[in-house]
Amino acid sequence: MRLQIRKYGDPLLRAKGKRIEAVDDEIRALAENMLETMHAANGIGLAAQQVGHALQLTVLDVTQVEDRPSTMTLNGEPVADLATAMPLVLINPTLRLSEETDLGSEGCLSFPEITADIERASSLKMEAETLEGDKLRIEASGLLARALQHEVDHLNGILFIDRMSSAAKVSHGSRLKRLQKETAKM
Repeated sequence: MRLQIRKYGDPLLRAKGKRIEAVDDEIRALAENMLETMHAANGIGLAAQQVGHALQLTVLDVTQVEDRPSTMTLNGEPVADLATAMPLVLINPTLRLSEETDLGSEGCLSFPEITADIERASSLKMEAETLEGDKLRIEASGLLARALQHEVDHLNGILFIDRMSSAAKVSHGSRLKRLQKETAKM
């Protein structure tokens, strides 16, 4: 079932997600619906907050983006073909970021038609849990590292506009205000 994606101005986007202590049928259904919603919107990531749930749950799939490569190691094993590891459903993720950063274009399903260059760590290590309760260890670089940082920010109530340069915020100011007003009317 496709879910409604919350837009900028919705206070739930600023909510820190609660840790998921146990996976039940409701969490499994939410994850499945989030994947369907993300794919239908042509997104590469979606956090629970974006569909109305303040939980530490996110889904990702970067395989549709061919011009922005990624590397991935899953539980210590290199993943040659990302399609074999996607989509990812991540519960209670935590990140350790590299000190090296790079600038890259980002958008967000909660901010239609707004993109900006955002500085992020160029690689990271992540630990999370699966729907089956297994521990996952991921090392990532490229687009996957960027997407993981973006989604974990969502889980902590941080939006990509919070990481925009002052100039980018000014250039998007009128669109951001309009989006907030439209959201407030809903």
